[in-house]
Amino acid sequence: MVDCMLAVGTPRQHAAALADVLVAADTRGHYSHGLNRLEMYVNDVRQKVCDGGAVPSITKESVSTALVHGNNGLGPVVGNFCMDLAIKKAKETGIGWVCTRGSNHYGIAGWYALRATREGLLGMSFTNTSPLVAPTRAKKAALGTNPIALSAPAKNGDSFVLDMATCVVAVGKIEVERRKEKPIPEGWALDKDGVPTTDAAEGMQGALMPLGGPELHSGYKGYGLGMLVEVFCGILSGGQYGPNVRRWLQTDREADLGQCYVAINPAFFAPGFEDRMSDLMDHCRGMEPADAEKPVLSAGDPERAHIDKVNREGGITYHINQITDSWRLAKVLGVKPMQ
Repeated sequence: MVDCMLAVGTPRQHAAALADVLVAADTRGHYSHGLNRLEMYVNDVRQKVCDGGAVPSITKESVSTALVHGNNGLGPVVGNFCMDLAIKKAKETGIGWVCTRGSNHYGIAGWYALRATREGLLGMSFTNTSPLVAPTRAKKAALGTNPIALSAPAKNGDSFVLDMATCVVAVGKIEVERRKEKPIPEGWALDKDGVPTTDAAEGMQGALMPLGGPELHSGYKGYGLGMLVEVFCGILSGGQYGPNVRRWLQTDREADLGQCYVAINPAFFAPGFEDRMSDLMDHCRGMEPADAEKPVLSAGDPERAHIDKVNREGGITYHINQITDSWRLAKVLGVKPMQ
């Protein structure tokens, strides 16, 4: 991953920051946001709609807040800068709230939330994205997948890690199924005419459905959460928002994504936060499951299980089509496999 980004002129430090996020995604089982995304970053830098060497700058700030301009840099470079700034402010004042514009796709939202939790803080991360999701009752897209992430520390290194899109499924998962030439479940997407489809290619041409799916199943709640992310990201930062963000995978102009990073210091609130967090998660995990084969989990448990699997197997296992596509990309860039 680093070598591919170096091949298009990205500084090594920035290439490594990107690779860290992509590898973390695959290690946690989020294959839609890992190696699957590398070609997109390569193309953005190669076609000069993203500046692989750009460094973010602070536009204005207070003791607890900051407005940052990403200067069209790589999303992970901008994200790490913003969350580290939020962490610094939270340690000093109890909370750090940082919004940025001029950013790009930043990988999994949970990466930045976890960055705060490694410092003993609660972390939140939000980003808007290209318009891919149809508002309830609409047949065309107007909002992004607009993910929400919260990481909260518990005892003994445990943590609550919520990392979710505000649509039924991330677009990357439809891309993965299309790569595998498999159908998608009904309720994930609409075709170009606004009709539900199980064809992954048609879903990519149409629109994703908001979390909850159709109105009957409370899809308007997912629609509302997607709007919440826009308030924090595009609107608060002054960046692009909703239908104004460039379309997915287009490289005719800068993305100018808006993002929001929050760090909260539990020490400024009631003592014993980690104890109570563990108690609640362990209570839920210990409940009798409706299906004996499927124990009750807490947010972050599936990812921890996948990390354990990767460690047991000594590496990440990829679908053969992903390996083939990566080989083709490397060949185009003149990148040789590691020995």
